[in-house]
Amino acid sequence: MSEPAILQSTDGEIGILTVNNPPVNALSAAVRTGLAEGLAKMGGDPAIKAIVVIGGGRTFIAGADIREFGKPPSGASLHDVIGAMENCSKLVVAALHGTALGGGLETAFGAHYRVALSSGRVGLPEVLLGLLPGAGGTQRLPRIAGAAYALEAMVSGRQIGAKEALAKGIVDRVVEGDLLAGAVAYARELLSQKAPLRRIRDMTAKVDSPTLFEGFSKSIARKARGFKAQWNIIKCVEAAVALPFDQGMARERELFGELLTSSESAAQRFYFFAEREAAKVLDVPADTPQREIRTGAIIGCGTMGGGIAMNFANAGIPVTVLETSQEALDRGLKVIRGNYENTAKRGGMTSADVEKRMALIRTTMSYDDLKDADVIIEAVFETMEVKEGVFTKLDQIAKPGAILATNTSGLNVDQIASYTKRPGDVIGMHFFSPANVMKLLENVRGKATSKDVIATVMTLSKKIGKIPTLVGVCEGFVGNRMLRQRGIQSAYMLEEGALPQQVDKVIFDFGFPMGPFQMSDLAGNDVGWRIRQGKNEKEQRNVRYTGYVADAICELGRFGQKTGAGYYKYDLPDRTPIPDPAVQAIIEETSKRLGVTRRAFGDQEILERTLYPMVNEGAKLLEEGIAQRALDIDVIWVNGYGWPVYRGGPMWWADNVVGLKTIHHALLRYKEMSGDPFWEPAPLLKRLIAEGKKFSDL
Repeated sequence: MSEPAILQSTDGEIGILTVNNPPVNALSAAVRTGLAEGLAKMGGDPAIKAIVVIGGGRTFIAGADIREFGKPPSGASLHDVIGAMENCSKLVVAALHGTALGGGLETAFGAHYRVALSSGRVGLPEVLLGLLPGAGGTQRLPRIAGAAYALEAMVSGRQIGAKEALAKGIVDRVVEGDLLAGAVAYARELLSQKAPLRRIRDMTAKVDSPTLFEGFSKSIARKARGFKAQWNIIKCVEAAVALPFDQGMARERELFGELLTSSESAAQRFYFFAEREAAKVLDVPADTPQREIRTGAIIGCGTMGGGIAMNFANAGIPVTVLETSQEALDRGLKVIRGNYENTAKRGGMTSADVEKRMALIRTTMSYDDLKDADVIIEAVFETMEVKEGVFTKLDQIAKPGAILATNTSGLNVDQIASYTKRPGDVIGMHFFSPANVMKLLENVRGKATSKDVIATVMTLSKKIGKIPTLVGVCEGFVGNRMLRQRGIQSAYMLEEGALPQQVDKVIFDFGFPMGPFQMSDLAGNDVGWRIRQGKNEKEQRNVRYTGYVADAICELGRFGQKTGAGYYKYDLPDRTPIPDPAVQAIIEETSKRLGVTRRAFGDQEILERTLYPMVNEGAKLLEEGIAQRALDIDVIWVNGYGWPVYRGGPMWWADNVVGLKTIHHALLRYKEMSGDPFWEPAPLLKRLIAEGKKFSDL
């Protein structure tokens, strides 16, 4: 017989309710019902003078059981539990350790007093799931900590340390050591002082400025663009300030329900689980032995290499950086130090932290100094010839068992591995720029990559602060191969009648940080130009060439933001893109030269021609086994390419918002219009439609 979800015990006159729902004491129906019953029983026991509610195991209540979302309600509601605590005739103390997040903190808000371990953290992170605190959090936090603080805390969804929580009144005491003993002692102290049964609902929310809500809305406008939860949270806090508690609660329930049924929240809830699932490799068991990673080495100290070195230093792993000259090393270290010092200026770390991390980064110009590294990552120029030279040397000097990783963004990892006598030790680790900021790590397994290397690198990825995925070998891997499809159609549409600002606006309005042409200007148009020249794409590719407009722009030295002109012009140092009549003239002249009659484009066609081919390519990647699951593709695109998380990722969006049939029909329509085999639907897409399935069913 299993243990109850709530354990009841006593310490003299103090009743103790211990949440017993491992691993994180989620607020399941059994937990809620057990708390309600325990409060009623102890509240009616004349021998009990106060009640302590505490979490068993590693945490208090980590939050709601989000797997119950959308299911018929059962057991006591969380509102019932919080009401039972608030209205209990006995003094109730919530004892917090680990994480009291979301519904966990809302539960604690029902107690008359709160005590926390110094290591504890609290917060209301529902916004990260496209939701808002739905059990009174939006009404109680402003009453405890003030409206301004509540807005920031809930809209950011950040976790709050015990010290800060004490300063803001979220908890009433911070203790060290034995939490239960500290909570019981605090309850007895309150009893001796005849402390009142204080209810947060009876407090008044404080507003320091009459323009608080207007100013806060403006401050988050850019970052919260396209989301719904942030704006509903603001409305709830406005209600906390303007309305009596019960009316504010009614407003919270209304706005919570609006979010719960929204596609935005469904997408964010999907993504919450997808990100965690992406770290699992289907054919690599969780108990696969892993190699010990105590030291790392990076070859290259440029933008990418320096950023990768910072990831290791941030994780406390000593790292050696190799460059060809002292000048290059000095330049790279200067950038690294500057990045850290800028973080310190913003309050993200102390000056001591800066020095501690810099001390973990050694430099060298000799490959011999890499011989003891457990993992070596090359971040050199993106040509196979350069990679061959690097891996030939690494094969000679790296110790047995060292992991040899390439940061290539699209070159053949199997070919790179062939330059060594240890292909099982070689793996791709595709970091995204800037590597010290971007969270995605697209790890690439070669045909020979051993499972222990895969397992080790997936674990290492998380240790250095990345969100890992695993993909197979093909040109561009998953992210860049799909991106190319968007780029092809974007280029074609310029020739056919669209302008850069039209295409970019559609992509921006969809939710991306920027469109393809603004992104190209940011990255540098000359990068793609040189690649196209090196590949002789006009001659080698048996497809319509995509670079006519781009080449013409680059031939004028318009390489993007760094030159003050690209697809747009820029009044440097201001990097705001300004549509340029000169570019329009280049585009129109290109169309004329190619014999293309220009026409008007609508937003829907631009959206379909940029995004539907990406989904189609994603289907090919799944069928080829390059991507393990549709969710891996979604995680890659959200974290590496700016796909808006409130749209779930391209494959989730195709499954749940657009529909596979709609995409299939559009592909066939464009194929018929253009006669271009580019639009041929992927076999997997056809099969799923025939079987009435989705990508998520694979």
